[in-house]
Amino acid sequence: MESFVWMSYDLGVTGDYEGLYAWLDEHEAKECGSDVAHFLFPHTGDVFESLKAEIKDSVSLDKRSRIYAVCINDDKTKGRFIIGRRKSAPWAGFGMREADDDDPYF
Repeated sequence: MESFVWMSYDLGVTGDYEGLYAWLDEHEAKECGSDVAHFLFPHTGDVFESLKAEIKDSVSLDKRSRIYAVCINDDKTKGRFIIGRRKSAPWAGFGMREADDDDPYF
């Protein structure tokens, strides 16, 4: 099977970008802005698990490494962190939002 993948990566200041760039080049990835690429990814089984396994074999990762993938397959789009996890957004707290009595988040 082959899936179309958008991938966002943040390996930190001292991350193994050379290893990741070599892996992306092998997959003929296209650059899509700062730390974003897209490519077709052949796999068997779960696309996210296959991506994670391949990247872990090719790239030195540490606790600060984060990779988020959005996969399109059979007209379904799914996204998740395959390495690391979500952190607080740098824009959190900058916007002006009004809370009303019906808002479940406040």
